[in-house]
Amino acid sequence: MDQAKRARLEAKGWKVGTVEEFLGLSSEPNASEGGSMQPETYHTISTLLASHDPADLHRGLALVQAEAPGADPQGCERLCEVILPLFYIDPLDHPEHIPVIEEAIMVVAGLGEAVIPPLIQNLEMGDVKAQMAIASALGWMGAKAIDPLLAEYAATCPDPSCKAFLLYALGKIKTPEIVKAAPLAVEAARSADLELRDTATRALGKFAESIPAGGLPDEMRAAALAVLLDNLSDYSPGVRAKAVRSLGKLAQHGHLTPREKWDLAARLRRILGQDEQFEWDRAYVVRKEAQEAVGYV
Repeated sequence: MDQAKRARLEAKGWKVGTVEEFLGLSSEPNASEGGSMQPETYHTISTLLASHDPADLHRGLALVQAEAPGADPQGCERLCEVILPLFYIDPLDHPEHIPVIEEAIMVVAGLGEAVIPPLIQNLEMGDVKAQMAIASALGWMGAKAIDPLLAEYAATCPDPSCKAFLLYALGKIKTPEIVKAAPLAVEAARSADLELRDTATRALGKFAESIPAGGLPDEMRAAALAVLLDNLSDYSPGVRAKAVRSLGKLAQHGHLTPREKWDLAARLRRILGQDEQFEWDRAYVVRKEAQEAVGYV
C-alpha cells in the first residue's frame, strides 16, 4: 500500500499494516468501548476465529451468528473485526478453508448496516482475496449497501483500482434500486484505466439482470448501450468479451428495442464471422460470449 493511501486510512481511524500485522492485532475489547456483549463471549469467539482448524472456525462463526441478533452496532463492528482476517486466507493454498470463507461472507452480511462502513474501508486495503470476499458480503446486504458504496466512490475513493472494486461490489447487489449506480458505471466504462473500464463494462450487464424492463431511464439506457457498443472495439479481449456479455444481458432482460436487437444480432454475427465479410474476432473468449448472446436477440 502506498504511503498516501496509508495516511488517509489512518486519518479515518483505521488500523493499517501488513496482513501479518493485521492478523496479530489484539482481539481483546477495550472496556471503555461499551457494547452489549460479554467479554468472555467475545474472547471465546476471538480465540476460535484465530485458530487454523476449520472446525474451530466454523464453531466461532456459529457463535457469532448466535450473538449477532442481540448485539448493538458497536458489538457488530467488533464481531466483524475478528471475522475479517478470514478473508485474507488464500483458498489456493488452503482449499480446506473455502467453506469457512463462504460461511464467513454470509455471517458478515448478516451483521447488518453497522458493518457497512468498515467493510467499505477494507475494500481499499489492497488484498484482492479480501476485496472479493468483502464485495460478496456487501452484495448479500442488498439495497442498504448501495448509497454507502456510491458515497465512497464519489467522495473518497482516490484511484481507479479502488473504484473498480466498489463497482464490483455494486455488481453483486441484486435489487432494482441498483439503477442508481448506472451513471457511474457508464462513465467508468469509458475510463482510460483498463481495470476500471473492464469492471464497469461487466457491471452494466450485472445491473441489467436486476433492473426490470422499463426500469432504466431512456437517456441512461441509451448511454449504456452506446458505451457497450463502443467497447466492442476495445483493444482488450477481456473488455470486448464483457461488452458482448453485457449487451446480451440488456437484450435478455428487455432493455433493448426490436431495432436495437436486430442491430446487435448483426454485430454478433460479424464477431462470429457469419456475415458476408467473414472477419471474426480473433479472441476465442469474445466469440464464445457472442455465441451465447446470439440466443437473446
